[in-house]
Amino acid sequence: GVLTFTPYDVWRHAHATHHATTGNLDRRGLGDVETLTVEEYRARSFWGRLRYRLYRHPLVMFGLGPAYLFILQHRLPVGLMRGWRPWASSMTTNLVIASLVALMIWLIGLKAFLLVHLPSLLLAASVGVWMFYVQHQFEQTSWASDREWNLHDAALHGSSHYDLPAFLHWFTGNIGVHHVHHLNSRIPYYRLPRVLRDHPELRHVGRLTLLDSFRCARLVLWDETQRRLVSFREARLAA
Repeated sequence: GVLTFTPYDVWRHAHATHHATTGNLDRRGLGDVETLTVEEYRARSFWGRLRYRLYRHPLVMFGLGPAYLFILQHRLPVGLMRGWRPWASSMTTNLVIASLVALMIWLIGLKAFLLVHLPSLLLAASVGVWMFYVQHQFEQTSWASDREWNLHDAALHGSSHYDLPAFLHWFTGNIGVHHVHHLNSRIPYYRLPRVLRDHPELRHVGRLTLLDSFRCARLVLWDETQRRLVSFREARLAA
């Protein structure tokens, strides 16, 4: 939507693709965080490895990356260039955003807009990317080749239960109960805690506390032998 600087039709398609392909090594590229296997990383050239290291660096992933994603990339229907509907959604969203930005600058001035609205947008973008990141980029997540992949396992074990303090669950709309959301995306967010109460065995599946989640930032490569995400250092030591 306009307030999130995100064209709805583009997001809807990417989100549906994400749900249908999450954890599938043969269907990466749309609606996910770029993730290489250890062998894919080793097979890349020096510049290819450097590019991936920069992309995965926390300052890029949670700083520059969100700014680029929400301010620049979302202005075009990246990955969906051929259909008219994504273009219509993107251009309409851009037009409304430009109109609102112009109105705000006219009302409060350019300086106030840059000092108040822009930092708020960038902070919200970084938090949004962080939430999406830890929902799938945790040590015991699930990745599999197309012939071994199935939707149920990918949903339940490839998505985390980000067990935040109660006020943060409220603030984020319970999206931390992400494994249940992937199992059945038709369940309203406000019902997700009830699912955990009714099915307590789901509470510990893929559970991450707030402290646990900070360790996820170093996990960058999928080790197909150990079937877990590892750091660059772990991959180097295992070579």
